[in-house]
Amino acid sequence: MKNKVLIFLALIHAGSTLLADNWPRFRGHNGTGNSTNQFAAKWTETSFKWRTKLPGPGHGSPTVWNGRVFVLCGNRQTGERITTCVDATTGKIQWAYTHEAETHRTHKFNTFASSTPAADAERVYFSWGTPAKLTLIAYTHSGEKAWESDLGPVKGGHGFGASPVVYRDLILLNNDQDGVSSLIAVDRKTGKTRWSIPRDSKRLSYSSPCVYRNAKGEDEVIFTNWHHGITGVNPETGKVLWENDVFGKPSPERAIGSPVLAGELVIGSCGFVTKLKHIVALRPVPGKKAAEEVWRIERSVPHIPTALVVDHLIYLWNDQGIVTCAKNQTGEVLWNERVSGEITSSPVRAGDKIFCAAKDGKVTVIPANGKFEILAVNDLKEQCFSTPAIANGRMYFRTADHLIAVGN
Repeated sequence: MKNKVLIFLALIHAGSTLLADNWPRFRGHNGTGNSTNQFAAKWTETSFKWRTKLPGPGHGSPTVWNGRVFVLCGNRQTGERITTCVDATTGKIQWAYTHEAETHRTHKFNTFASSTPAADAERVYFSWGTPAKLTLIAYTHSGEKAWESDLGPVKGGHGFGASPVVYRDLILLNNDQDGVSSLIAVDRKTGKTRWSIPRDSKRLSYSSPCVYRNAKGEDEVIFTNWHHGITGVNPETGKVLWENDVFGKPSPERAIGSPVLAGELVIGSCGFVTKLKHIVALRPVPGKKAAEEVWRIERSVPHIPTALVVDHLIYLWNDQGIVTCAKNQTGEVLWNERVSGEITSSPVRAGDKIFCAAKDGKVTVIPANGKFEILAVNDLKEQCFSTPAIANGRMYFRTADHLIAVGN
């Protein structure tokens, strides 16, 4: 009897752990792309738990909170956006709401739904942009609309793609664009703007901010943009604390990959498809208007994918399928190897492995221990432009038409 009670309590604990295992924004907690969930390197048919047809295409990644997967979809013909919630266990669509929006020009690799939603314990937040307005909208997890905000027009021929981020009682959003630009914080309960920082951005950006804890124990929000470089902002007041103009000029570039952290270092990337690309590590110093540059790499740097920090290493998985592994405190390159496929997805770490999907739906798996080895290449059997979410012992991939759950 005693053993049965212990097993029962262990099952309850395991269930509560799974429910608490969330992926609340693009690339998970603070955008790190790291999860302790373990997965087999090689998948079989039984690894695919469900495959759900979505109400529209998009390149935005899924977000997971307490057994629900949230994803934004779009309609290429009408311009409509569809906010969508899927049951994480069964793959059944729980709710989907259609919102009128105009059609507009985008880059050939962009869509009308390239933004990843953000979630907290109360609501989920979706964003999309058109030449008429930038929409930020909140729903309860059960699908009740909480509020909707119009944050002004979006100018940029490549189309919108920035993703919101939750910080305490704020929703933070990068509104760097070709036109009138800003960094925005709105109240997460009401949608009302709390602060807005004017920007001279020059180019529409797609990167999502992360939160850095400085040497004084204070939080800073980190944004990247071609014209401004890497910027640290006080999240409570909107005051710019420091800024380093570290990317190339006058050649036009675009910040697509998001900033990441490695201990005391802030790491940001920027570049242009056919020209120079940079990834730069800075050490912010409280009270100084510029951070200290520690290292930079300008060879085989990703343009669209976000870098992945694992322990003392950083992995740069670039758009042409070349992986660079370096020491994240010094920038010393350890190796540089080619894998298959063109990449717009960002790599994620699950336990002792790193997974990255190519456009053709092939998911390459390498070890997360600093050694190069292709452990497996798995096939989603459909194009994939987005980064997976990891929660509850499953990996959720958004492909051209479907949401797919992979588990052990």
